[in-house]
Amino acid sequence: MPGTEMPGSRTTLFEHALRLHELTPDTPLPRDGEPYPDKERRLRRPQPAHPRERDQVGVEVAAVLDEHFTDVRSVPGQLVGRFHDIHVPIHPNPRINAAALRAGARAREAGRWLVRHGTETDDVVVGLALLAAAGTADDVPYVRTIGLLSTTFGPLAAHAMERLPDGGEPLLWLADRVAGWGRVYVVEALCRLAEGRPNVRHWLLRRAVDGDFLNGYFAGKVAEATALHRALTESAADPELVDHAGMLLDALTYSQGMGMTLASYPHAEEVLAAHLRHVERPGPTPGRFYTAASLARSLGEGGDGGSIGPVSRWQTYRDGYAALLARDDWCGTARNALAADDHRTV
Repeated sequence: MPGTEMPGSRTTLFEHALRLHELTPDTPLPRDGEPYPDKERRLRRPQPAHPRERDQVGVEVAAVLDEHFTDVRSVPGQLVGRFHDIHVPIHPNPRINAAALRAGARAREAGRWLVRHGTETDDVVVGLALLAAAGTADDVPYVRTIGLLSTTFGPLAAHAMERLPDGGEPLLWLADRVAGWGRVYVVEALCRLAEGRPNVRHWLLRRAVDGDFLNGYFAGKVAEATALHRALTESAADPELVDHAGMLLDALTYSQGMGMTLASYPHAEEVLAAHLRHVERPGPTPGRFYTAASLARSLGEGGDGGSIGPVSRWQTYRDGYAALLARDDWCGTARNALAADDHRTV
């Protein structure tokens, strides 16, 4: 099995990610690649406490790095195991970033070595943090691959590629191959890159939302970064854009506490009206039926009040979706989907 270890062997996390990726080259890794090869070893070790003060996060890691890089004779392999007893943040950290920039090319060399050869999660996280600060385009293959283990490595992988001049393309590659929390980090990075990059905007308008509950964290950012209201009000809006807009609207109906809500989205009425106009044109599918049904329900009394506000605001659109769902062709699509065991329409 990929990621398992023979007695006495140590599988690197990079090899683990690469093997799983070869099994599913165009989709996210099953279970985000968990368990990682070092799971049992990590469980046997006491976990270091998170620093009480926010400004102390990363201080211990930076101290280890400074000590290592100060010694001109040190080699990357000497960093292995140095982070077991200290808290290693998985998000970009200014203190670790500063330590990497002080070391320059040596930080880049150590980062590459730890990402490629590390068998412990903490070591690889530090290696990726070094590349996120000092890496170059040559490091993209390493960053993308380890980024597939996205729940742990997604934040730093996204940051590492976002800061590169041509980071949009590798971020798009990774975005199609991550889910859950990893998708949140990558899509948020793409939103920050959308302006002036038509390929990024095109992807965000059609593929950012995948139906996961965590989409609520970035749905509003996607809508704003892509100027969704302008894209959807164009008469030539294609079915893929329209379907994705429906899913994005649905995410905004439950995003209270995560990000922008439907009630706070300034173009909500405009986008709902455009979606209703466009969704009828290509005809019903199980996915379209599900989205229309979810919106009809979420825009009413049974919806999340904190996300939609007064339900009277949405009466026109709720009635529009209900009218679609009552049509014979849409009902027939739902019956056929249920007969085919497609329960999205339930």
